[in-house]
Amino acid sequence: MTRELVLHDWLAAGIALVAGAAAALVLRAVLKRLAQHAEKTRWAGDDIIVDALRPVAPGAALIGGAAVAASLLPLTARVSGFVNQSLTAVLVLIATLSTARVITGLVQSLAQSRTGVAGSATIFVNITRIVVLTMGFLVALQTMGVSIAPLLTALGVGGLAVALALQDTLANLFAGVHILASKTVQPGDYIRLTSGEEGYVVDINWRNTVVRNLSNNLVIIPNGRLAKTNMTNFTQPEQQLSILVQVGVGYESDLEHVERVTLEVVDSVMADINGAVPDHEGKVRFHTFADSRINFTVILGVGEFSDQYRIKHEFIKRLHRRFRAEGISIPAPTHTVALHQEALTAAAALPPVPHQRETSPSL
Repeated sequence: MTRELVLHDWLAAGIALVAGAAAALVLRAVLKRLAQHAEKTRWAGDDIIVDALRPVAPGAALIGGAAVAASLLPLTARVSGFVNQSLTAVLVLIATLSTARVITGLVQSLAQSRTGVAGSATIFVNITRIVVLTMGFLVALQTMGVSIAPLLTALGVGGLAVALALQDTLANLFAGVHILASKTVQPGDYIRLTSGEEGYVVDINWRNTVVRNLSNNLVIIPNGRLAKTNMTNFTQPEQQLSILVQVGVGYESDLEHVERVTLEVVDSVMADINGAVPDHEGKVRFHTFADSRINFTVILGVGEFSDQYRIKHEFIKRLHRRFRAEGISIPAPTHTVALHQEALTAAAALPPVPHQRETSPSL
């Protein structure tokens, strides 16, 4: 302390602190109004930015008031330097947290806009958050006068040891990054593995991929296994797909009439049922002379994988009702057994099979 504290010093420092607090309150009110205005816009980025600035702007005002108050007090150079470094480090940490919130929010918003609202690829969000927080922490240490070169060296040596100990975890991490970067699987896709697991991809995180099947259960698949296995992606290259329904009619049916009636039913289903593709051109393909009927395939269009069950359900009901009204039969499989007279005569000439008589033991 260069001189004794007087009342004027305390008053000046108090005024600086009050001014910083008042500025913090004003900034908080302004950011609250901006947040209300951002909710009305269609772009999600402004909501993320305003939400991240709400803690940092008032905090910066308070830190600024404290810094001015400290500069007005007759402190020694050592104490003044320590106070300034501490306040700067706190400001850096607050700014780092807000920057991490902004960047991770924008990354997640971008991921959701490309993969659907239901999906979220948290692996990129977590990596981005870790990188930003690490850089902010190192800058804060450098601001406090702590040399970060030995720390970086220690982190490099320790990172090598951790990498050797966590080979499986790192393999899953890089497999998840590879899956998302190659765009073979994205959150929101419906996939089916050769091992039988299938469902909608809910999330791809740093260790595993979460899949929700149609029974609303979650299947957890390690990223390394997902990257190595064969799978079918029913969402790519496009979400709409065609499904096949097998039908058969009797040999006495007029196939031209059958085709015309079936296509009319296809058009009605495509136009009326939610999840169908209205502009889909239905197709009928006769392909097999079976034992008791002529089989054909009906090709329907659905919006996405899970819609096929509802579309098949309604199509079969309507087609069955229409066939009955038009007198078109759908025969059940039958088998004709022919017995020749010689076989019957030979069977009748065979001696009867003797039956073993059971005797009771004498008492």
